[in-house]
Amino acid sequence: MITCVVDYVIDPAKLPDFERFAAAWMRLVQREGGIHHGYFLPAEGASDEARALFSFESLAAYERYRTLFGVDPDFIDADKIREESGCVVRYRRTFMRPLLPDDEER
Repeated sequence: MITCVVDYVIDPAKLPDFERFAAAWMRLVQREGGIHHGYFLPAEGASDEARALFSFESLAAYERYRTLFGVDPDFIDADKIREESGCVVRYRRTFMRPLLPDDEER
């Protein structure tokens, strides 16, 4: 399994737009066979940071999902929310391998 961790710098004034953007991507990851672990948004105080975590069974499965960017109409519509609203200032993507509580010792 591979987990994609996306760290966002967002415009706090556009949090409702970011939430619409996030909801659309959660549906798309699930639709394409991934597991979305959710978006983590500012809770208290002023913050411009948000995070998303989602997993695919392999890097190859993630790469198949990525082939839909700019091609699939639902992917294009989801990205338009970000582009048109300006809710995301920038983001960084990192890939990690989860170690889960029920994993056997290695």
